[in-house]
Amino acid sequence: MVLGVRARYRRGLPGGSAMGQRVLGVPWAVAFLALLALRGAAAAAPNFVLVLADDLGFGDLGSYGHPSSATPHLDWMASRGLRFTDFYSSSSVCSPSRAALLTGRFQMRSGVYPGVFSPGSRGGLPLSEVTIAEVLKAAGYATAMVGKWHLGLGMNASFLPIHQGFDHFLGVPYSHDQHTHYPQFASQEYTGQSQRGPFGDALAEFDGSVGQLLQALKDNGLANTTLVFFTSDNGPSTLRMARGGSSGLLKCGKGTTYEGGMREPAVAYWPGRITPGERVTHELASTLDVLPTLTALAGAALPKVALDGYDLSPVLFGSGKSPRQTMFFYPPSPDPLHGPFAVRFGKYKAHYFTQGSLHSDTTPDEACHGLTPLTPHLPPLLFDLESDPAENYDLLQSGVGPELLQVLKEIELHKVLFEQRMEFGESQIRKGRDPALQPCCVPNCTPKPSCCHCS
Repeated sequence: MVLGVRARYRRGLPGGSAMGQRVLGVPWAVAFLALLALRGAAAAAPNFVLVLADDLGFGDLGSYGHPSSATPHLDWMASRGLRFTDFYSSSSVCSPSRAALLTGRFQMRSGVYPGVFSPGSRGGLPLSEVTIAEVLKAAGYATAMVGKWHLGLGMNASFLPIHQGFDHFLGVPYSHDQHTHYPQFASQEYTGQSQRGPFGDALAEFDGSVGQLLQALKDNGLANTTLVFFTSDNGPSTLRMARGGSSGLLKCGKGTTYEGGMREPAVAYWPGRITPGERVTHELASTLDVLPTLTALAGAALPKVALDGYDLSPVLFGSGKSPRQTMFFYPPSPDPLHGPFAVRFGKYKAHYFTQGSLHSDTTPDEACHGLTPLTPHLPPLLFDLESDPAENYDLLQSGVGPELLQVLKEIELHKVLFEQRMEFGESQIRKGRDPALQPCCVPNCTPKPSCCHCS
């Protein structure tokens, strides 16, 4: 889980440097929010808590239809907040999706491709990129990040969150491979308590942590002045079967550009601003929109760079239309030659290329499997996601009428214009690996990383 808590403060208040001494074990949620309570109460500007799950699928929560998931706190948020049905991550794997969320820019711009960072990666999210933490900090916010980073460590820990606008960081720099990410972990309190085995136990504990966050906000008088936003970084690893999460009725999962790989559960909760009553929006939205939205709510200045996100305030606080009308689906290993594998425009989605992924093996659909090769489609596969969210019925199978021909022309125009604006940054992941960069309990031992055993 990634947690970002932002609380605006008045000049002269203490800096809270004792955070690392107070945040230990599960109670970190309560301790940290209590630490920020005075700052949050000192000004009218809103606070922000961003909760990002790891490899959680569209169909994993009770509020999204799972019959046996124990997620009462997230479901409570959904019943009293705003639940999204058409919310997308920018990527179907971890590192690029996190880069896009923090910067409001597709991961190709920052060079976070192909694939994900390893513990010994030389590269990381470039320090020249402007994160939402840096935007808010410039506007007088205190910022922190807790949990999985997975955006690089680098020489002398140069890529850690404390160098990307976060005042505090408590977590791991790479994939933690626990909680809802395989192999899951649950503490003794939750082990064996769910109906979904180890995955369900871990998900229940994740949900319990969300409950602690919500209670801490309430206890400190911050609930009505804090936007809590929850989503997931990418779809489930169906390779793991019962240990890998569920994409519900959506096709495939992690590693693919089908809906199951990139459409995520998302809930916005703000008692003071978002009208309660099980509100559901079918408007198009993305993790790319988090930075512009929080920037607008904070009254901060947008970075002076090309952004791929939009301010979702009209969707959050009323029945307004989303400014996002398109979504572009890039594979984990994108390149300018192939461009986006798929494009969504309104309710339609066109696949120009499809490819399976090992992460989505073991599903009955062979299109998802890792051995299914890159396949071009001309004309593209075209689906109506309102009537066919599982992407089963290609609308062009029975020919192209005037209406669908116009749809294809509009999608192609959006695709061409977007590709003209897209610039690929230098790949950070292709900079390679150096085992010496891995954190080690025995710093001077050899050979690394095999000698790095903590007693």
